[in-house]
Amino acid sequence: MYPWGYKGLSLELINSVVRNWGCDCLFFFNYNRINMGLGNTAVEEHINALFGKTRADKLRSQLQALKPGERELTILEAICEALQEMGGEYVLPFCFKNENGNRTSHHLIFVSKEFRGYEIMKEIMAKESSEENQGVASFEYNPATSMQPLLFELNRPLDELEQMLLDEFAGQTITMKEIYLQHNVGKRYIKKNYKAALKNLESQGKITAEPPANKRRKNRGEITFGDAVKVTFTPKQ
Repeated sequence: MYPWGYKGLSLELINSVVRNWGCDCLFFFNYNRINMGLGNTAVEEHINALFGKTRADKLRSQLQALKPGERELTILEAICEALQEMGGEYVLPFCFKNENGNRTSHHLIFVSKEFRGYEIMKEIMAKESSEENQGVASFEYNPATSMQPLLFELNRPLDELEQMLLDEFAGQTITMKEIYLQHNVGKRYIKKNYKAALKNLESQGKITAEPPANKRRKNRGEITFGDAVKVTFTPKQ
């Protein structure tokens, strides 16, 4: 999408880019123009091409009762869902705010059908984020709520990751890499966050690891948590 508009950008066009193996798409999403366009019958055709007519009509109805912040999150959630339904299984938005930090300038949205491309882009976006919380990158999103489940999942800190792992893998024995692959899509955590969370849980006695901490090598004085380390979670009571 060009920075000055959205004419010509459609789900069909994006799908044609990512259809073949090894092809990803990163496009400019001008929220302000699209927000105005959703209520403008003169550009209805272009908005329908971007979201799909059914979703666009639903958006037009939903947005009437929402506050500005809620409108942005709802619109961004809708485009992410549309891309996933199109077949772009891996979708990752990155938000840019204005100089004062009080308003969104635009978003870049990455879409791919391959996990490896998604993983690389997530690492890049994490490094380019303006701040971290407990080592978890901000990705510069506006505050997300449970009203927008995809964005809500992208806005949770490291200590909540620990509890999610305890809940979702209860009673299982599974390697660190398998935990990461099964859990990270749609969430803002990168591999190092999973290793940090598992190390914390191990030190608290909430999981057991094989090999245990005293049998694993150190890197710069820190005990590592390799991809092949097997983790056993306690069954739910």
